[in-house]
Parts: sequence; structure tokens; C-alpha cells
Amino acid sequence: MKSSSYKAKAALLTAMIIWSTSFVVLKSVFRTYDPMFVIWGRQILASMAFLFVIRKLWKKCRYQRGDIKYLLLMSLFEPCLYFVFEAMAIVNTTASQAGMLTSMLPLLVAVAAFFTLKERTTPLTWLGFLTAIAGAVVLSGFSEVTEGAPNPVLGNFFEFMAMVCATGYTISLKKLSARYNPFFLTAVQCFAGTVFFFPLIFISGKGLPADFVMMPALGIIYLGIVVTIGAYGMYSVGISSVKASTAAAFVNLIPVFTIFWGWLFLNETMNIFQYGGCALVFFGVYLSQRR
Repeated sequence: MKSSSYKAKAALLTAMIIWSTSFVVLKSVFRTYDPMFVIWGRQILASMAFLFVIRKLWKKCRYQRGDIKYLLLMSLFEPCLYFVFEAMAIVNTTASQAGMLTSMLPLLVAVAAFFTLKERTTPLTWLGFLTAIAGAVVLSGFSEVTEGAPNPVLGNFFEFMAMVCATGYTISLKKLSARYNPFFLTAVQCFAGTVFFFPLIFISGKGLPADFVMMPALGIIYLGIVVTIGAYGMYSVGISSVKASTAAAFVNLIPVFTIFWGWLFLNETMNIFQYGGCALVFFGVYLSQRR
């Protein structure tokens, strides 16, 4: 049992490290390619890889009546709505600030579980939720407009909405993970994302790119294979063996990694007030995790 728990937590840690790099890669790739093309590109690359093993993965699943609604909800929340909001967030704010706001996911999951799953939520959880919200407001309120972050307040709001979608995804995924192979669920997301984002490439008005640029193209391949298959697969593996709230708590590691990657590769920094906002968010998360 302990061995299974360690493996699950190792899978979750791996997923968080990979996910944290995606903010920096997206910020870089968006400078060359339209966001909707980038998101569709990563989905179709992952889908093509899954086509070779989808039958084998399906044999490890146990479908029950009513599962289709959770499969649809899971795919609608993430990747569809989640990546729409995250793309708009990355365009308008820094990778560091967007990554910082992911730490609110555990609180959102706890609040959603209170209403949807009737899980007990302590007063400290609610206090932590309000404290983290205050930290997010401070983080956004003291944001500075730069070339790389033309509208950080709007971008941070979009990232918060992405976390709302991630909350719906986490709860849907937890309901399915006991009966479905983790990588099969990841494949379902990729197929849904491929269909959903293709028309958005043309609705955005830019269509398919005319030029091939090596480094951004490699970034899309990294997002499609390493992030989409690797991180989502590892997250599904982890959540199948631990509580949804425990899996969500690992998301608190993403801001730490993202701030480091943003500083290392994009020369991103934050002012003293924003670091104060980050401290409030982390303190809110800490309060919510106390027992």
C-alpha cells in the first residue's frame, strides 16, 4: 500500500515539474504562432501517438452506465475551455504570474467538493480560500504593464478561470479514474481537443501558419508529446491512487517551479508587492491544508 502511495506521489511530482515548464514554453511559442494553432498542434500530435495504442488502453477500462457524461464533462473542462482561458492568460500576463495562480486549484477543488460531493470543509479551508483570493488580487493589482505582459490584470483573471475549469476536470477525472486506464482518459482529452480547437484556428482569423520556424515548432512538439501525454498521464496515474484533494495539493509546487523557469529563460521578475501577494496565496493554501 505504501509502495503504491509513493509511486502515485512520484507520478504527481513528475507531472508538476513538466506542467511548470509548459507556461514558459507557451509564452515563447506564442510569440511566433497563433495560440489556437499551438493548442491544436499539441492536441493532434498527442492524438496521433495515442492512435497506435488506443485499443490496448480500452481493454483496461470498465465502462459503466452514465460514464459518458463524465467523459464529456472532463473533456469540456480540460482541454477545451481550460486551454482557451490559459491561452488568453499567457498572451496577456507573464508566465510567472500565470503559474502562481495555479496554487489556487486545491482551494477551488475543496470548495467544489463541498457543494458537489458533500465533502466536509472546515472554517480554516474557507479562511484559506479568502486569503488566497486576496493574494491573487494583490498579485494582479500591482502588476506592471510590459511588452511581454500587455494586460496582466486581464491575463490573471483568465488564468483564474482556467483554474475553475481545472477544478471541474479534477472532480470528473476522480470519478472516472477507478475504472479507466489513466492514459486512456488522456487520449480521450486529446481527441476531443483536436476536434474542438481546429475550427478555432480559422475563427481567430489567422488560419494555418505559412512559415515553419524550427524552435517554436519544437516547442509545440514538446507540448504535445512531453506535456500533454507525459504530464496528464502522470497526473491521471497519481489521482487514481490518492484523494482528489491530495492530488490537487501537489499543484502548489507549480508556482515555485514556474517562477524559477520564468526567471531563468524569460528574465521575468516581480516587484515587492507581488511577492507579498504570492505569500498571501501560499499562506491561504497552507491554512486550507491544516487539520
